[in-house]
Amino acid sequence: MGMIFKGIKILVFVSLIVNSPVLFSQIVPIIAAASSAKFALEEISKQFTQDSKLKVKLSFSSSGNLMRQIRYHSPFELFISADEAYVFQLEQAGLTLDKGVLYAQGRLVLFTPKNSSLKKDSQLSDLALALQDGRLKRFAIANPEHAPYGRAAKQVLQNIGLWKELQKKLVLGENVAQAAQFSSTGSVQGGIFSYSFALQTQIKNRGDYVLVPLSLHDPLLARMVLLKQAGSTAKKFYSYLQQEKARRIFEKYGFSLP
Repeated sequence: MGMIFKGIKILVFVSLIVNSPVLFSQIVPIIAAASSAKFALEEISKQFTQDSKLKVKLSFSSSGNLMRQIRYHSPFELFISADEAYVFQLEQAGLTLDKGVLYAQGRLVLFTPKNSSLKKDSQLSDLALALQDGRLKRFAIANPEHAPYGRAAKQVLQNIGLWKELQKKLVLGENVAQAAQFSSTGSVQGGIFSYSFALQTQIKNRGDYVLVPLSLHDPLLARMVLLKQAGSTAKKFYSYLQQEKARRIFEKYGFSLP
């Protein structure tokens, strides 16, 4: 009889946990987010918490690395990618609720740290001259194998005919955040990374930048999507990201709005 009573108490306790909205509201969803959107998303998530009293945890990396983690069933509920192609791959694999939505379009900059011998110009014409006369020793971009901004930077260098010549000079960041860090330390003569990072005070004060023409690379179309295991808080944050308040923050950090 005592065992039966004990079993009933356990069942009641489990039922209370499962049906408790208070406990479930305390579960903080993990959001997989592209490094290029770091500063915008940090501000948006703070505003979301103020407005809704709900919290989300942001996990930043390159979009390609995050996509692979999702494929291996990492506990993410929302994927905010810098490249919509990764979202479409996950949708085809049956890991998302749908095809998601575009939230922004990114831009690239050519950045030159203080005292760099490399001249900044939107057509990157001094890069070829700097290679020829020996001024260019090291140049930073994100790894094009898994970072969308690195892939776009590679396209830029290919389109101006310098990709092969720059191979031995390249310093590859694991993601666009690391590429921005390398580019601004003065250990390289310049780099190509996202406009959103160039706008940050700690980066901007270390050098100068110029926007790279959109004609030199494929569009950086950023898409986000809810994953199959998304809970109510992740869905509310996803909706919040599409509202005007969040869109204005994306715009503030250098993104074009779709």
